[in-house]
Amino acid sequence: MEVQIDILDTAGQENYAAIRDTYIRTGEGFLLVFDITDSESFSDLQELHDQILRVKGSGTNIPTILVGNKTDLTDKRKITVEEAERKASEWSIRYIETSAKTKQNVDKVFCELMRSVKPLKTTKDTDDDNKHRMDSTTTKKDTGCCVIL
Repeated sequence: MEVQIDILDTAGQENYAAIRDTYIRTGEGFLLVFDITDSESFSDLQELHDQILRVKGSGTNIPTILVGNKTDLTDKRKITVEEAERKASEWSIRYIETSAKTKQNVDKVFCELMRSVKPLKTTKDTDDDNKHRMDSTTTKKDTGCCVIL
């Protein structure tokens, strides 16, 4: 199975808001990352989370992880672990803390996300294969041929 990771890092800039829908529509998993030393980056995620639900459909299973970054700056922490865990629980997603500087848990969040996406991708690929087979059967049937699968 092939997995491709595209990272759209808008750093919260509004001029990227227009292209976010396109990335969200094609995305199969999401890391919602905030800076634990910046309350605004945490509160801004509500809008992004709402946008993901709007674009993907709120009833669908969307692999998503809330990520608190910059754990190397604990003395400047503004968002507590408990606060972030409450938000993750509210959204029914996991919460993991990382430090891009020390690389703590960086690989872990990507691996966890891929583990969440893989079963959905496998199911989607199987559904697509079955649809393709049905389409092929229908096409062949229309031409008078018989296809045995």
